[in-house]
Amino acid sequence: MNNFKGIPVRRSGAKFRTAEGFTAIKNGVKASSHARSEPIERKPAWIKARMPSGPGFHRVKDNVREHRLATVCEESMCPNIGECWNHGTATLMIMGSVCTRACQFCAVDTGNPRGWLDPSEPENSARSVELMGLRYVVITSVDRDDLDDGGAGHYAACVGAIKRLNPTTAVEALTPDFQGRLRDVETVLGSGVDVFAQNVETVRRLTHPVRDPRAGYDQTLAVLAHAKKFRSDVMTKTSLMVGLGETEEEVLQALHDLRSVDVDIVTLGQYLRPTANHLPVKRFVTPDEFGDYRQRGLELGFLEVVAGPLVRSSYRADRVFEKNNVGLSDAAVT
Repeated sequence: MNNFKGIPVRRSGAKFRTAEGFTAIKNGVKASSHARSEPIERKPAWIKARMPSGPGFHRVKDNVREHRLATVCEESMCPNIGECWNHGTATLMIMGSVCTRACQFCAVDTGNPRGWLDPSEPENSARSVELMGLRYVVITSVDRDDLDDGGAGHYAACVGAIKRLNPTTAVEALTPDFQGRLRDVETVLGSGVDVFAQNVETVRRLTHPVRDPRAGYDQTLAVLAHAKKFRSDVMTKTSLMVGLGETEEEVLQALHDLRSVDVDIVTLGQYLRPTANHLPVKRFVTPDEFGDYRQRGLELGFLEVVAGPLVRSSYRADRVFEKNNVGLSDAAVT
């Protein structure tokens, strides 16, 4: 570990000890002598985010600073933070910042939290939503395979607390796959969520090595299928990254597979490599191609297909019901 002006700086891929006392890998993927040698790819002109601004953004930002709130929006350096915060939408990550899995696209730290949970998190999450004035909140988390229920009970407690304190706020739960345990899926669905999401991430052929070996294409499909059967009134949602080497036919097959289990909403965005230790980008998909994917998905019967280079799974989640690609066709995103 290095220091910059007295502040510890951890090298990506290095081991470190967390404040809670367990060991983790910075950014999730170990650095080694066999690390990928390709340089970080030069981004095309259409991969350009707007500088965050606006009264809504600054109001939320001030509340986040004053009350020391944690949001995925900031911690993941999301390019859409300004637009979402201006419209009262944000994403909170629960159950800590260390994941038990090591997906090759993801820069979340990896380790074994050994059952650690913050018992005050449900009430703190509810208070955060109130302070930020959110109309729509996405609750997501790391994978917690160290917990008997994968954290499903903690999810339910957080959603329930948010709903009690903020009864008009819509809540989306973007959950782990709970290793395919359907009883844990039911626990989350019984908490009062409005949208249930579990990300398939990529096409079937690329599931491994893109995702951790404990994840699975069919496992995610089974989770989404059961969610819709158990609570038909709850919207189901998933997300796909493109640019990892998939073909157009494989993307269309994935959309067909997702629609066959009654998924309502799909988001598609460009994979961007977080560090040199992660999978390289194989191709930058053009805005026109994203538009074609959206149209093909709508023809399959999805309620909405949100597609664009900078789209992330929670991007403007409050607007998906407007059926307008969350305004991307009208926005200057290039």
